[in-house]
Order: sequence, then C-alpha cells, then structure tokens
Amino acid sequence: MATTLSLFWNLSSASKKERISATVRLVNSLEKFQEQHTPKPEVSPGSEDDEENVGSTDGLDVLNAHDVAYSIRRLIRGLASPRESSRLGFSVALTELLSRLDTVTSAQVISIIVDGSKIQGSMTGQEERDVLFARLFGLATIIHSGLLVRQTPLSTSPSSATNSSSLESYKELVNHLLVLAEKKSWLRECTWWTIGQAIDAVIKSSVSWKEEALASTLEVVYEREKNIWTPETVAITLKLQPAMPKHDWKKTLAPTFKDSAILASANFSSLGRILKETPGDDEWQQSNTGTWKAQLHYVWNIIFDGFLPESEPERRRNALFQEFFRVVVDETLFGASSSPERKFWGFLVFKKALRRVDGTDIPMLFTKNFMRSWINHLSNKDRHLHKISLDVVKDIQDFVQQNPQLGYTLILQLTGIHGSQQFDKLTKTKTVESILSRMDGDGIMQYIQSLLEQMDESDNGAVAEEAKKIWIVDQFTALVRNGAIPKREDWIQLILNWFAVQGLYLVKRKSAKGLLAALRVTPSSVLSEDFRRICRGKLLGCLADLTPSTASQKGDMPKEGTVDDEFWISKVFTVVNHLDKDSKHVTSLSEPSQEEQLLLQQAYKTIEHLRQVDGKMREAARGVELLLSASLLQRRCANLDDDELDAGILEASVSFTVYRINLIVVMIQTCIAAAATMFSTDNKSKNRRKSHTISQPDSDSPKPIDMLVDVLIGFLEKSTSYLRAMANKSFSCIASAATETTIDLIVAQLERRNPADLVADEEDETESATSEEEDDDDAESSDEDNESDLDDNEAALELRMKIEDALKANGAEAAIGDTDEESEEEPVDDEQMMAIDEHLAEVFRSRSGDSKQNVNAQREATHFKNRVLDLVDIFTRRMPQSPHNLRLVLPLIELATKSGNDERQLSDKARGILNNRLAKLKDPLQEVDQDYAETILDELHIRARKAHSSDALATLSHCSLFICRVLTNVGCEKTVLRLYKESLADFMTRKASSLNITFFKDFVTRYPALGWRLRDDVLDTSPKAINAYRKCQAFQLLNTILTLSTSAGDSQDVLSFILKLHTSVLHFIDSACDDQVSLSAAQIKDLFKLVMLGVRQASKLDNSNQNVWDSEAWRTLHGRLVASKRFAVLSSGIGPTSPTQQTTQFDSIKKEGRGSRR
Repeated sequence: MATTLSLFWNLSSASKKERISATVRLVNSLEKFQEQHTPKPEVSPGSEDDEENVGSTDGLDVLNAHDVAYSIRRLIRGLASPRESSRLGFSVALTELLSRLDTVTSAQVISIIVDGSKIQGSMTGQEERDVLFARLFGLATIIHSGLLVRQTPLSTSPSSATNSSSLESYKELVNHLLVLAEKKSWLRECTWWTIGQAIDAVIKSSVSWKEEALASTLEVVYEREKNIWTPETVAITLKLQPAMPKHDWKKTLAPTFKDSAILASANFSSLGRILKETPGDDEWQQSNTGTWKAQLHYVWNIIFDGFLPESEPERRRNALFQEFFRVVVDETLFGASSSPERKFWGFLVFKKALRRVDGTDIPMLFTKNFMRSWINHLSNKDRHLHKISLDVVKDIQDFVQQNPQLGYTLILQLTGIHGSQQFDKLTKTKTVESILSRMDGDGIMQYIQSLLEQMDESDNGAVAEEAKKIWIVDQFTALVRNGAIPKREDWIQLILNWFAVQGLYLVKRKSAKGLLAALRVTPSSVLSEDFRRICRGKLLGCLADLTPSTASQKGDMPKEGTVDDEFWISKVFTVVNHLDKDSKHVTSLSEPSQEEQLLLQQAYKTIEHLRQVDGKMREAARGVELLLSASLLQRRCANLDDDELDAGILEASVSFTVYRINLIVVMIQTCIAAAATMFSTDNKSKNRRKSHTISQPDSDSPKPIDMLVDVLIGFLEKSTSYLRAMANKSFSCIASAATETTIDLIVAQLERRNPADLVADEEDETESATSEEEDDDDAESSDEDNESDLDDNEAALELRMKIEDALKANGAEAAIGDTDEESEEEPVDDEQMMAIDEHLAEVFRSRSGDSKQNVNAQREATHFKNRVLDLVDIFTRRMPQSPHNLRLVLPLIELATKSGNDERQLSDKARGILNNRLAKLKDPLQEVDQDYAETILDELHIRARKAHSSDALATLSHCSLFICRVLTNVGCEKTVLRLYKESLADFMTRKASSLNITFFKDFVTRYPALGWRLRDDVLDTSPKAINAYRKCQAFQLLNTILTLSTSAGDSQDVLSFILKLHTSVLHFIDSACDDQVSLSAAQIKDLFKLVMLGVRQASKLDNSNQNVWDSEAWRTLHGRLVASKRFAVLSSGIGPTSPTQQTTQFDSIKKEGRGSRR
C-alpha cells in the first residue's frame, strides 16, 4: 500500500505531463501487484477491511489484490474532488486501469460509481456539482475502457460463465445517463454525447446482445423524448439509423420528418428549425435565457461525418450537402430573422465546412445570406460579429496557404455574384489581396484569364460597363504592384501586352491563333478615349514598378544581374514593333509623320547596336537602351494624350503642348547622339568580334555621359513615377561612366534659386518653344523675356501704377507730385467708391495670384531636388570608391544645414546620404585630388565654427572625419592636424564658437594616433580658455586622449606629458581654492580622475617607482581642500592617505621626466 499512496497526489497536478506520468507509474505498479495476487476461494462477509474501503459487498476483493481494489475505490472517490485537475487525472487513471484488468465486471464498477455519487440534502451547490460530474466521468470511464462491451469471462472466476459485461449493465448505464441528463440543463449535452459513445461502442463490438441493446436504446430514448426533437435526439438517430436498417424509421420520425432518412433533402427544413434551437417564434427570448453557448453542438460533427466522411471519401455526398448547407445554414442560421447568436453558429459551421469540402465544392459555401452577413460584420469593427468575421478571413487565408491552387476559386466567390468587386474596399480589409499573395503562378494566370473574359460580358448600361472595365484594369495593376504576389513572366507579360494593345491600338478583329495572347481576348464593345488613356497610364505605372526587376525565362522572376536579363520596357517594345507590322488585326492610334518615322528608325537601329555591346560597357549600354526606350514610349503616349484634348483646351495650351512634344523629341535625338559617340564600333574584320570603346569627344562638345544625364534630369523635372523610375534605373547603369562634369551637372540642380526666377524660366521655356513655331513673334518674345528680369522695385512700381489707373478710371486722383494743387476736388459718391473697391480688389487678387504661383514653383523645385538626390544616393551606392564622391560633400552640406522649414524632407535626405553613405564608406577612395580634399576640409571646419544647430554640427563632424580618412590614406596628416588645431583654438578662445567637445572627441576616437599628436596643443591652449567651463572641457578631451592614444606615443614622451599635465591640473585646482576661477566639486572630482588616470598610465609604462619627488605641493593642496568650506565634502572623500599615495607615484614620474630631459 505504501508504494502506491504517493502516486495519487500527482494525479491532481495542473500539469498534463505530470498527470500522465503518475498514471503510468500507478497502473504499472498495480499490474505487478495483480500478477502476484492469489484469488480467494470465497468471500468472507465478516472479514476485516481497510477503513478507507467502502466495504466487501462490491466483490472487488474476491479476485483482485488488496492494492488494486483499494485503488479502484480511491480513483472513483477522487472523481468528485474539486482540487485542481483531480477529475481529469483520476478519470484517465481509472480508464487505463479498467482497460488492463480482467477481474472486474461492468456491473460492479457501475454499482460503486452510483453508490459513491449520491446526492444528499445537506450538500451545497458546489458539492452537488462535483458529485454529478463524478457520476458522469465515472460512467464514461466504463465506456472508454471497453469494459462495457468486453466479452471475455473473468480470468480467475470460480465460475467460468461470469462475463465482464452484459445487456443488463448496458441498460443500467444508459438509464443512469438519461436520469443525469434531466437533472441539470448544463449537463444535458455532455451526457447525451456520452450516450452516443456507448452506442458507438456497442455498434463496433461483436457482443451477442447488440441488437437487443440498440433496440432498448431506441425505445427508451424516443419514449422519453416523445414528440420533442432536440439536437441530442437527432444525434442519436444519426448513430442508430445505419446500425438498424430494418427498423421502421418512417413511423419513428413521423410527423416531424417527412422522409425515413433523417438526412434526406425533404427533412432539411425541419432539421434547420431543430438545429437552430428555437422552439418558438420569439427567437430573441430564447437566446437571452442564458442557455446559449459559443460552441457548436456536437451533432454538427456527426452530420459532417454523414455527408463528408474523411475516412471514406467514396461515401461523400457533396450534392446533398450543398442543399443541406443552403437550407439549414444559409436560410436558417443566416436568415433575415436570425439573431447574432445564431449567425455566430453559422460562421462556426462555415469554418468547419471549409476544412471538409473538396476544392471543386468551395463555391457552395459562399451563399447569399452568408456573404451578406459576412461583409456587413467585416465592414465595421463595432458590429457584434466583427471578431468572428475576422476569424473567418484568417481561416480562408490559412486555407489558401495550404491549398494555393484553390485561391482562384475563392477570389471568384468573393468578387462574384454574392460578393462584390470592391470586396476589400467594402470590408476595409485586404482579404482578396492576401489571397492573391498566397496563390501560385497558375492560380494568378487563371484569375487574369477570368478578368479578361469578363471584358467580353456586356452589362446593362454604359456607365456600369465602363466601371467594370476600370475595375478590371485596377485588378491588373494591383497584381503587378503587390510585392507579396509571386511574380512570373508569363502573366506579367500578358498584362503589359494587354495594356499596350488597348492603350495604343484599335483592334480590328481578334487573333484566336496569334502568338500575342492579348489579342485573343479583347473587349467586344468600343472602348472610350478615357479608358484608353487609363490603360496608357497603367502601362507606364506598371513599367515603373517593374523597372527595378528583370525577367529572363519562364518561371519565377530571377534577381537582377542574370545573364539573360532584359528590361520589361524592352519586352514591351518588341510587342509594339510586332503590332505596328500587324495591320490585319490592329491599327495604331497615332500615325507618325515622315520625320518621326525617320527618327524612330534611327532609334531602333541605335537600340539594336546597344544590345550588341559587351564587356565592361555592357551595363552602361543597357542603361542607355533603357533611357532611349523610355523616351520613345513617353513620346508615343504623350502624342495620344494631346490628340484627345478638345478644341478649346488645345487652343489654350498649344504652346505647352508644342514645347512638351519638342522636348521629348530633343531627348530622343540627344540619346541617339550620345549613344553614337559613347559607343564606337571598330570593324577591322567582318569575321572578328566587334570591340566597343568610349570615344573621346572634342573639347568644345559636351561629353556623351553629360548629355545622357541632362536627359535624365529632364525626366526628373516631370513628377511622374514612370519617368522617375526610368531615370533612376538608367543612372544606376551608367553611373560607372560619370565624370567630374557629370557630378557638377547633377550638383548644379541642387542650388537654391529665387521662386520668381523659377516661374520666369518656365515662361521663358514655353515662350521660346512657341517662337520656334512662329518666327514673326521674335520681338514680342524678347520683350517678355526682358520683363521676366524685373527686380523687386520694378514690381512695386508696377503695382502702384495699377492702383493709380484704377483710381483714375473711377474719377479719383492719386496723391502724386504732378497733380494740380489749385484744382478743386470733386466729391466721390457711393457708386464710385464701390467701383474703386472692385478695381482695387482685382489688382490685389492678381498680386496674390503671383505670390501663390511663386509658392507653387518653390514647392515643385523642392520636389525636383528631392528626386535629384535619388541620383546622388544611387551614385554613392554604386560607386563607393569613386573620387567624384568628394564633389558631393559641400552641396549636400548646403542642403542639410541651410534648408528652410518647408524643406525639412530635403535636408533630412541630404543628411542621411552624408551620414549613412559617405561617412560610412568602407573602402578608400581611388585617385583622390589632395588639394581639393584639403579645400573641402577647410570649408567644413569654417562652417562647423558657425553652425547654428547641434544636428548641423554633428553632420559636419561626420563629413570632416570622412575627409580626414581620405587625406590620411594619401599621407596628408599635417593638414588634418592644422585644421583641428585651428578649430580647437577657436573653441577655447572664442565665446561665440559653435563647436563643442564632441566634435574633437569624435576625431580622437576615430584616429587615436592623430589625437595623441594634439595633446600638447590641447594642454597649451587650455590656459587661454574663455572661461573655466571650456578649460574643464579641455581636460575632458585630454582624458579621452590618455585613455585611447597613449599606445601611439613613446614611453618617455608619455611620462613627460603626464608630469606636465599633473602640474597644470595642480595649478588649476590651486587657482580654484584661491577663488580665481569658479569650479564645482564635481569638476574638481573629474580633475582628480584625470590625475589618477595619468598615474595608472605611468605605472603601466614603468613600475620601478621611487619616491624622489617633493610632494609637498599636493599635501598642501589636500590641506587647503580640507579647510575649504566649498570643497569639504570632496576633501573628506579623498581621505588623508590618498594624497600621500598619489605623491609617491608623482615623485617617480618626475624622476623619469628629468632623466628623459638629460
């Protein structure tokens, strides 16, 4: 007994692992005891038993060991224990023990369980609850252990005819469970579930009394629940019908059900009312009684097993389940009169069905009422069922993650007839987007094909059809722009081709067998000009998003830099060339003139030539090809957009239109000329491979790389994502060919200009473009150019003249010097005053309009500079070792330190390039201009001495360290030290200096060897400090130098400097005691720390210390500090012996210093 008592305690542990471990040890021990037990020949009624035993009348002691019989009784009693997890642990142990024993009968155990779980009148509510659960768990252990249907007789029974189970014990167990189900409503469901487990055990067994047991169950269940159908009786019926096919089920189920098979379609309406659990029409009264639970009834699992069995796929009844789901779930649980509680159950049923149905049957779950309720509750987080609706979204996402091939089917349902094309917008979620990101390439292609097929479908009304087409275009764009969607060349190419066809061409007829898939599916109706303009815009936008990526062969898109990589815009041009020649199926919307055709032919030849460039210039050739292709496509789209303007708009903006088109043509011509000059071909032999080199242009003509960068800058002036992406990508390819003039050209765009000049320049450009078309207007254009150069005084004079004209026009005279003093003033009436007010208001409105125009011009200039900074960032990232990086420092400093509040983003971006790119370059620059680097460092220090903010000073410090690294790499330390010495003198002697101690500490930390060479200058300059605080900061800098830089100097020099430093500190503290300078106790403490650091550094260099130095000065200082009221606290912290110890080390230092001087 003593070996098993200790094992019962852990059965109540809250840890599942401990409970299982205790169960294993207990059962194994009891098995050993039972093997060693010898059965008693007979039971002695008067035998003594353990006081814990219930008694000998249960018969357990006849065939079982004493420990086994005690353990059975103890485990049954423990089922009623409220301690922690006793009920779980004891029931598991009892189940396992009964499954291994063949010396007990089910009738014996049932009797012990019933006797030990009787309710008495003196019990509290909690005690009654524990007893009822004890009976339920105890009867369940009989079923789960298999004892209920065990056919083997007792192994050591005196009578071999005694069986472990019987029909009577089964009936007794079912009756006890039925009585238990009626005691408490919260016990009903779990008790009936246990009855179902008993029925399953009988059905699966081969006992001789199976039919009698099922018949008795049928009789007692339907007699007790006569004419009252509940989900529990439905569950029992579903279990009994397959096991009792000969029974007259039609009579049993009548009149509630029409068909004898309870899962027949004729019974679905009745099933829906039963499973909804609302007996009356007042559903809300039923749902508010407190009996509703957030979990589904267990009958739903049985129903799903009947329709969609997981273990037997051949028995699945998908068609019947579709009807069941429509009637019972959609029309009942999601009906218009259903309460939120029933709809909550409906969502749970949907989640359960989603894991059961096949992929082909997914659409049957997205029914009308379900979709309506789901969308409504997803759209607002204040809805009752918003959380469960989000859970449904999460389950769908997980389902697509496991089955990506079914994502297309789900999207069709969400955007189909019962859903909405704007599903994500209505529900304020990213459900469709997340499903697309989890789909594979085949699913994306299917989705695109379905969208293209919808273009052929004609809706009622032109407005609805146009809206659907625009929605389809938006879906295509979302597929390309969503970075989470796996990109594949085939469907991306299909989308781009479709945009090109619809935006640039008029389709005559479809090409069913053509190579171009975009011509196989085209809209049946005529497209509007607005829709074509949208397609062109989406084409350019998609190319902008795809430009950082490249595609090579079918399959997933490879990373940039592969051998066969090709820009997407090049693929689009291949398609455009093919369509231009296909006059049978398409017609171009824009017919180029003869001059434009010659230009296009020349551009195409240049592109073919660039594709043949190899070697080191291959990357630059690709950049020029991209730039030329982007210009050609931009010109084609711009021509079409200008042709679509109506007559009034075209007449008002003719000058700007001509200017823009001519500018694009000039860009194309510039690219062709630069490519011809930049890449020359040496054809010495037709059989030899072509060699491409960069030709050297004339000194007077601009360099080809500068011409290309000028075109890129022209791209950046237009605030479109397409031109910006093309410019950035092209420059990243040609950055290796940049020269000093190229960087100067980029930097020139970052200079600050007057907003009025910006507006005047735009007007000048437009006017100059117009003058090229109209030669007769040269004089007028010249006059307007001169007017754009008016200064502020002339503008004020013009405003005054306008005011005077307004006054004269209404009979009033301005107070000017040439007026006739003798003339009589005529009075001005109210009407004239009103007219004057209107004229003056008009004058000032025009003035305000000019001011707004200046503000807009300044804003556009800021955005333009922001885009130019992208080129700077690209250059520093692609060419980190280029000496041209030095030419970027001062212009970026100008932006980072002198930009206004409205240019905060610009200054932050410039500061980020300086701090994160240039200041953190790992590799040294190559072929640096030493004089230019010294000039930059000098300018940086001059600016640092006058910096207006700590952020600006920190940026200047980082740049200074970067230039110091450049100069030290070429052996120019003297200039670095000279400039830092000058800045140190400015910091110490000038009160208005903007420098701080961090500026010098960063230098010492980064370059300890150079910092050591500044030691004497710091110490010599400290007496000249403007105040005591600056002098203390000088000693702080010396502390940093001693900590980091002593290893860079000679030992004798270090000892001599430490002695000199101690003398300076001693005199400084003496002056503080004499009240010549004002020092705080904390400052003096820091000075003593510096002295002790010198002592430690000296002891590391020479340990042979001898007390040869007169330490009287330090003893005197100690006495003065003790006597001082100001420093009393500090002197008490020093202690009487510390100065003596310090002076001992100082004496040794002095000796070493004298020896070095000798």
